[in-house]
Amino acid sequence: QVQLVESGGGLVQAGGSLRLSCAASGRPFSRTAMGWFRRAPGKEREFVGCIRWSGTNTFYGDSVKGRFTISRDNAKNTVYLQMNSLKLEDTAVYYCAVGSSWPLETRYIEVWGQGTLVTVSS
Repeated sequence: QVQLVESGGGLVQAGGSLRLSCAASGRPFSRTAMGWFRRAPGKEREFVGCIRWSGTNTFYGDSVKGRFTISRDNAKNTVYLQMNSLKLEDTAVYYCAVGSSWPLETRYIEVWGQGTLVTVSS
């Protein structure tokens, strides 16, 4: 069973940048993709982006396309979410996930991380 541990959340001003990390340990049942979702206060969980478990293909949600970048370091079993040009509406708890669909869909998520809070201030 895979375990995911996120880090890197915090407070940042609008227009700034932040990088989240997701360290994976263990072996998932299926290895299709890893990625990120987020849940803003009072809103439903939203897909952010994902990267192939093997390979470098990425896919992003419309609200972050062009601003966020997902990458991976296989030697460290870690996936990163680089967030640039942050907006107030990016404030949310960000969850790392691994799943069996491409792109990642909530119903096919195998493991969730515990979440890390990102707060964007004006």
